[in-house]
Amino acid sequence: MSMLDCNCNCRCRCNLTALIASLLIGVIAAFLRITGVLTVSTTFLWAAFIIAVVYLAALILSMALVGGKEACACLCTNLRALVAGALGTILFALVLLLIDVAAASVIGAILVGLLLFFFALLFASSACLIKCLADCRD
Repeated sequence: MSMLDCNCNCRCRCNLTALIASLLIGVIAAFLRITGVLTVSTTFLWAAFIIAVVYLAALILSMALVGGKEACACLCTNLRALVAGALGTILFALVLLLIDVAAASVIGAILVGLLLFFFALLFASSACLIKCLADCRD
């Protein structure tokens, strides 16, 4: 079972689309950060961190309480992308909160690009999970 496939009767390849869209968002964010168009405030970093922590806690709780096989199959296919998005967002939000990166530095742009890549992956893979759960309930 691949991370890029949806296992609900092989109807979608949503995680591949989510990964590509998130990568595109991350690259655009890094470019906008290096050109000075995009600034990332401390408030946004805290919000991203809190959203990812709450989402990871909800994901762990839902794995413990999942009841039906359909929900489990959809959750298991999207689990890698969901966990990667949550943990990556937590990691890069903490890194950007803990270090002071110069506004025009390449490293700062790369870190912001990676943060927004994982943050977008978290939400896009959540959409894939919802789509998979909706498709499995025929």
